Amino acid sequence: MKRVLLKLSGEALAGEQKRGFDEATVTEVAKQIRTIVDEGLQVGIVIGGGNFWRGRTSGAMDRSKADQIGMLATIMNCIYVSDICRYVGLKTEVFTPFVCGAFTTLYSKDAVEESFAAGKVVFFAGGTGHPYFSTDTATVLRAVEIGADAILLAKAVDGIYDSDPKVNPDAKKYDEISIDEVVAKKLAAMDLTASIMCMEQKMPMLVFALDEKDSIVNTVHGKFSGTKVTV
Repeated sequence: MKRVLLKLSGEALAGEQKRGFDEATVTEVAKQIRTIVDEGLQVGIVIGGGNFWRGRTSGAMDRSKADQIGMLATIMNCIYVSDICRYVGLKTEVFTPFVCGAFTTLYSKDAVEESFAAGKVVFFAGGTGHPYFSTDTATVLRAVEIGADAILLAKAVDGIYDSDPKVNPDAKKYDEISIDEVVAKKLAAMDLTASIMCMEQKMPMLVFALDEKDSIVNTVHGKFSGTKVTV
């Protein structure tokens, strides 16, 4: 692989506290990213906002406003993780699909390619910039746009199961599964919109647990215990 899109779970970055950031966890993630970048891999990153905001937290809120708060949560996450990446010696750029003062750079395909050419890790913050589309959808959209070889889906769970392993202790984990089957069975790898886009655009995924030791590096090296999603 020459270029990947890494999707990080906001909740996974929060560590055991489940809210905000766990600096030790994020620093370990940044070190792993440094390792694969030093090996020549170009890395784009999308981060969920679940450590600050999860969907319509308040049923009294307008959905569009709730989603806007979620977009801002992802921007905070990207700025934080980007700065930790700089701390470990990486060059970074944070893009958003809308103007965000001087905090971020306005997304364009050309600007992203310039950042990759300059050896930067590229962060895609703010989702798609529109309500009703999750960071899962933003992940697939950006992966397709930048011509990524695969999506690395780093979650709080260690792969794709036939049912929720938190609810069903007998849930079966898939070592490998086609994206067609993921869509047909509506399995919770990503939301359905994102999964369908993966299927249509033939974008493979590697799904794994972020909290496993060296999980990102091992996944890139083909040594992981998660789920491979084929196209």
